[in-house]
Amino acid sequence: MALRKRKAAIGAEPRITPKKARNALAVVKIVGPAVIPLVAPYVVRALGEARDRYDRIRAHRLGVPVEDLPRFSGHGGSLHARISGAAEAVAELRERGDATAEDKAFADRSETTLSQLAAAVRAAERMPAARRRAAHRAAGIELDQLEERLLQRLGV
Repeated sequence: MALRKRKAAIGAEPRITPKKARNALAVVKIVGPAVIPLVAPYVVRALGEARDRYDRIRAHRLGVPVEDLPRFSGHGGSLHARISGAAEAVAELRERGDATAEDKAFADRSETTLSQLAAAVRAAERMPAARRRAAHRAAGIELDQLEERLLQRLGV
């Protein structure tokens, strides 16, 4: 008896035994059909709210609205979101009232680079994992440099 108490105290005895499992299954067989119709709507609602919260967290992490989240799926989703954000910033740079001819030329070059990066990330989706990671890493480095130059032009 003392050995059993000692084993239970240190967690050596399993919590779920075959007897406990059989008893639980017997209870579920009896109570389950009556409870499932009552509980199912609550479970479905809870799952829907959990999915909504997950989508909001993911959209916040990517820096995009929840409605645009399907556009940024897949392995390169975060890179696509960054490219999209950089493209919007380049467009803002071009539209500024005090934009110089040099700023507009930079915007033209940047848009070309961003479209090439987007194509590279899309193409990398179907590559083997090692090549895809290398392509994403290269695109990320190029995007970092472009964002840095863009921030300098914006005066940030």
